[in-house]
Formats: sequence, C-alpha cells, structure tokens
Amino acid sequence: MAIEHDFPTNRTALIRSLFPSGVPQLWVPTLVFYDEAGRIDRERQFAHLAFMAPYLKGYLVPGSTGDGWDMTDGEAIAALESAIPFVLKHGLDLIVGILRPTPDSVLALIEKVLNHLRNRAGTRSLVEAFAAARVRGLTISSPTSDPPLSQAAIASALTPIFRLGLPIALYQLPQVTGNTMMPELVADLAEEFPNLILFKDSSGTDEVALSGRMPSDVALLRGAEGGYAQWSKAHGGPYDGFLLSSGNSFPAQLAGILDDLHSGRVVEAERCSAAVSAAIADAFAAVIEVRQGNAFTNANKALSQVMAYGDQALKAPTPRLYGGGHLPRSVLEAVKSSLAHHGLSPARGYFEHQFRSSP
Repeated sequence: MAIEHDFPTNRTALIRSLFPSGVPQLWVPTLVFYDEAGRIDRERQFAHLAFMAPYLKGYLVPGSTGDGWDMTDGEAIAALESAIPFVLKHGLDLIVGILRPTPDSVLALIEKVLNHLRNRAGTRSLVEAFAAARVRGLTISSPTSDPPLSQAAIASALTPIFRLGLPIALYQLPQVTGNTMMPELVADLAEEFPNLILFKDSSGTDEVALSGRMPSDVALLRGAEGGYAQWSKAHGGPYDGFLLSSGNSFPAQLAGILDDLHSGRVVEAERCSAAVSAAIADAFAAVIEVRQGNAFTNANKALSQVMAYGDQALKAPTPRLYGGGHLPRSVLEAVKSSLAHHGLSPARGYFEHQFRSSP
C-alpha cells in the first residue's frame, strides 16, 4: 500500500503544522452512545461532547473506550463522522483510532479513513483533507497475539504502517493486544520515523516514559488511570499530558488538576487527583461483573450515566453497550454512591432536562 501525501517529513515541522497552538495536554477517547437499534444516538452523543468541550481539546475517535476494537470499519468511520462536525464547530483536535489486530486490517481501515476524509473535503491532498476535519493523526497499536510477539516481530508489523508517512500516535495497550513494546523498540521507531508524533501508554508500568529514551519532540501521553498529579511534567513526572478514558466523566476535574499544577497549587491538585482516582477505582471494581464490552467503556458509561442524569440516574434508561446489552442497575447504584462519597456528584446532570421532559 503506497500513499502520496504532502505532510512534512521533519517531526518538528510536522507537529508545528498539525498543532500550531501546541499539542493539547488533555485528550479523551470518547464514549459512543447507542439507541436501542444499535445506531449512534446523536442527541446523546452531542450532549456528551458538549459536556467535555470546555475542558478537553483533544479527542480520540474511536478509541478503546469508544468500542474501537469491536466496531466494523464502517461503524468506525460512522463514529468518526459523528464527531467531526462538533470538533469543527468548537475548534478541537482529533486523532482517528485505527484499532485493529493485524497489520493488514490496520492498513485496510487506514485506506478507508483516508478515502472518507478526502471525499468529504473534496480534495486529493491529505494535508488539506486532514485539516478540513481537524484530524491531526492516526492512532495504531501493536498487533494482537497470544502468546506475545517478540520485539522484532512487533517492529516488523509496525514498520509498513509507519512507512506510509502519515502522522501517527502509537498506543501501548497490552491489556487488549497481549503485547508490550519495550522502551528500546519505541525509541528506535521514533528515531527512524519522524511521523511518530504521540505515544500513549495505558499499560500502567510507564516504562517508556520513565526510560528517558524518547526524543523530546514526541508528546508522551499517559493513558493509565490514577495518581494523575504525580505523572505530569508540571509536577516532576515524565508525561507531557494525558489521554484518559476518565475524561468522559471528569473533564473539569482533570483540567483543574493540570491548571493547579501549572499555577503551583500542588496540594489542591493532589487532593482532586486522589478523589478522582478513588472514584475511578470504584467504578472499575463495580463493572467486574459485566461480561460484555471492556472495563474502560463500562466504567465510564456508568459514571457518565450519573454525570448526564444526576439524581435521576437510576430512573433514566440504562446505558446500552455496543454488543446490545445494558449496564446493570446494581453497577449504576454502586457508582452513584461512590461519586457521592468522594464529593464528585454533579449538581445537575448535563442531560437531565431531556429525561425530565420525556413523556
């Protein structure tokens, strides 16, 4: 697969062209909400994006939290397209999730995404097509395998994708892929391919960021939950920013943590970080009983139910999962109680008016 493109081939120039105002420090893999027919519920989706937009300027669609591993190629493009108008209206940045288990399936989805972006922009120029949708890059991960692949095999699988020359965000997610990319491998990829612009690590071990081997112009984003304040460079940590599923539920709090750190209010940042960390841990524990979907999605759909409907969360329709089931009310009860305990319950749900006005 060969692609003609007009992206800069120098990383510094590429990042400057994609992010003239700088790479956002806070990103979120957005949830996707469905109606009972399994279609994207656009009203609910847009309300959710509006809830996050004042605080989060970077969006991954579709990410793991947005069912990106489960969707068909057509569904992934539909999820992307559902977000683009909102992103354009609010001046946000977007990276496209290309979450597939094999190099061939990654390349196939990339081709479809590129065609979609060029067609909607009416241009053959990929730079113009990306800019017209505020797309800043594509997110890929290591292949999926059991048993794990060798580092050489992972490199061999990723190399043809990087050689396309497109701006790439590389995603460490061993919980899904079964593979962990070691610091030497990621650093070597960054050295060879200047189109590697972002690295997200959800492993929880943080080996790549802690290694000190990564080029300084590759943005390092932490995807693992908990202990947020300590991991930011503003507090002496190794990460430039965060790409967190919890952004779906705590956008104001996460943005506040970073703002507090940059303003020297360390105690306030650590206090909020501890509260959000505890609530997220409670939510993940609550969804262990759910046998459908993944924990990132399920925990944040439970939390989002309370953020959306407030006091009416247990009376409102329960969230539909990608596979067609619904979160149990016992999960919602546990999460609602946890939020109250940690002082994180919303004063009013951002979608509560819609439920109250329903017949």
